Amino acid sequence: MLTEAQVTQFFSEGYLVVENVLPGSVLDAVRAEYSDLMDGLYAGWQAEGRVPDGEGLDFWGKLGASYAAGCDWFQPMDISLPGDQIAPDTPMHFGPAIFDLVMHDGILDLAEALIGPELTLNPIQHVRIKPPSPQLAQDETRAHITRTDWHQDRAVGLEEADQTDMVTVWVAITDATVENGCLQVVPGIEGGMLPHCPQVQTAIAPAFLDKDRAVPLPVRAGGVVLFHPLVPHASLPNTSDGFRWSFDLRFSKTGQNTGREHFPSFVARSPSAPENELRDWRMWRDGWFAARDRLASTPHIPIHRWASDAPYCA
Repeated sequence: MLTEAQVTQFFSEGYLVVENVLPGSVLDAVRAEYSDLMDGLYAGWQAEGRVPDGEGLDFWGKLGASYAAGCDWFQPMDISLPGDQIAPDTPMHFGPAIFDLVMHDGILDLAEALIGPELTLNPIQHVRIKPPSPQLAQDETRAHITRTDWHQDRAVGLEEADQTDMVTVWVAITDATVENGCLQVVPGIEGGMLPHCPQVQTAIAPAFLDKDRAVPLPVRAGGVVLFHPLVPHASLPNTSDGFRWSFDLRFSKTGQNTGREHFPSFVARSPSAPENELRDWRMWRDGWFAARDRLASTPHIPIHRWASDAPYCA
């Protein structure tokens, strides 16, 4: 649980770095689960002649070879549906190891300390596996793979959630360093919601942020960075020779709008109604699959609210 000083820092500066939240056993299980997933994806692409022989390649080697060959491992590894068009077979990943990470008491305790005990697992969540910058394709724009632009998390949800109590929990699976593209923050939330523009990604409009005040946030594997929904943050480029891996989770107060209501949310913790808590990873998976089936047969629901022709985007 957080100290009073840590809670005060969070609500004044908008962020908090907390080391040693997850034990090595949880991280190792996630790495093994994703390694198995990568092996299956790679075998399929190799059978199609799209990637070289994977003999002797580890998880990272297969990731690099797949990305270089134009094979998309991101969406099959993500713990969410995409924000664009959804098909009946759009891939996602939900398994017991990543479920144990998402629902770990250490993470839920941090969220509870900031927004209370009635916690909903918000559907705005992603895996982020970032290759070294020299390996990135010239046309790569996905924030989950390349550098993330300056933004506020409140701004990537729909307006209905602008009053929702929520917290972002950014979980490091590998050490996040300045060299491999850790997060950075401009401390403070007093400016409220800043205008955003649909640039390469949804980003804070030019001239609305003093980036000279940016503070890097390195954190070791198993640690987390907590973000208030109004604090501006971004990531640095990955200038190392290795991948940087994290998960971006979000929790909101149960009963409040999630900002993406067409995606499924789940009760993560509820002292008042523990029978409603999500306790089986298969229910998590099936809820997302049901949402995919529903959304694949309906008109696309935009997840971005910002217009490129707004005066501040010129």
